[in-house]
Amino acid sequence: MSIITTTFKDASQWRSFIKLASPILLAEILHLSSTVVDTIMAGQYSAVDLAGVSIGGSTLFPLMIFVVGVIMATTPSVAQAFGAKQLLHIGPIVQQSIWLAISLGLLGILLLRFVEPIFDLLLITGEVRDIALDYLFVVAFALPAITLMQSLRSFSEGLGITKPMVYFGLLGVMINIPINYILIYGKFGLPAMGGVGCGWATTISAWVATLGMAGYIFWRPAYRHYGFFERLYWPQFKAIKQLLKVGVPIGISIFIEATMFAIVALFLAPLGATVVAGHQLVLNFTSLCFMLPMSIGITLTIRVGHAVGSGNAQAAKQLVVIGSTLALVMATATCSLMLSFPDLIARIYTQDQAVIDVAISLFFLAAMFQLSDAIQVAGAGILRGYKDTKWPMLMIIISYWLIGLPLGYILGLTDILLPALGAQGFWIGIIFGLSCAAILLCFRVIYIIHKPLTQQQVINA
Repeated sequence: MSIITTTFKDASQWRSFIKLASPILLAEILHLSSTVVDTIMAGQYSAVDLAGVSIGGSTLFPLMIFVVGVIMATTPSVAQAFGAKQLLHIGPIVQQSIWLAISLGLLGILLLRFVEPIFDLLLITGEVRDIALDYLFVVAFALPAITLMQSLRSFSEGLGITKPMVYFGLLGVMINIPINYILIYGKFGLPAMGGVGCGWATTISAWVATLGMAGYIFWRPAYRHYGFFERLYWPQFKAIKQLLKVGVPIGISIFIEATMFAIVALFLAPLGATVVAGHQLVLNFTSLCFMLPMSIGITLTIRVGHAVGSGNAQAAKQLVVIGSTLALVMATATCSLMLSFPDLIARIYTQDQAVIDVAISLFFLAAMFQLSDAIQVAGAGILRGYKDTKWPMLMIIISYWLIGLPLGYILGLTDILLPALGAQGFWIGIIFGLSCAAILLCFRVIYIIHKPLTQQQVINA
């Protein structure tokens, strides 16, 4: 009987996978909903504030996603140790991850102080520039909280405990929304800050959620069997190096994808606030939809990591079938949604008809890459469970920076192949880039799962 037939007949495996993935999905949606709230509230305040928050967010996001990606190496490291029943190795791994998270968070604050030359190069001027810079200055202080949260999250998720991220994701949203409202519109005697108020709300809610997660881990008995609380481990170069060996390719891979979207927003800035706002609207909604396959990818990393750690190759293959199938089903649903209700979705964000018209023209293209995006994110999640991150990174660099972004630039801003298509040209390039990544990562997954686990380059941090 084939592995596919066996997997589809094993209902318990599906139930177990979905049970683990569901809290991750809710947590991802809650995490992104803060960005959605920022976009909607800034858009309702003014198109200029929406454009400023868009450019500021597009500048912050690649850096944030890189440092978070590096810390994500903690998840497969914990998961493999858990699968191998090396429980007392987990605490030292997490402590080294925390040291790394603090360092990267502080470094991120410093780097965001030097973005003005980038804005000069891209001719971003006027009020939009001022809002974007002020937003970045404030939200930079959320980075250490975000990286620490990822370390704590990886600790919990690597053990297969996923519900706490829902609790503290919800806490963050419950704090973010009222503070957004108060600071953007100037309530209770405070001055109206517009888009900059979003930055303050994001920073405050990030720190509250992170401190809440830390307290939860400290007080819950479920986390006390893994050598985390017995003693303090000072930074150890060898352990941090092992995390970086797995994490830097993850960070670069996610950074590459994020920069493709962020650079598009920056390239579109000279075309005006309306085009940027329409692009950001569609990007924001597709990012929300992306949380569906992303939750599957994270679950695959955890469950495949457990299987690899325990030496169960058959279970790992079954997980590949389950995760890939669920990711494709979810992508089909989001694709149908974008094709059926583009006008309704756009009006959730803004009532500016010019922005809505731009967004509607892009939703068809955004729907086209949902399947490719689902395949590539599931493939990446599988490979991270094996701690196979170097080759996927190279494949993503080729797909996004050497194919997707150059093609998007040619189609969007030049007349080399067609009359310049503006935002639509960039989104066509994105479709090609994601499709290439999906194909290459599929080949890599097939290659990896057919290798005996004894040949895997497992890194025991």
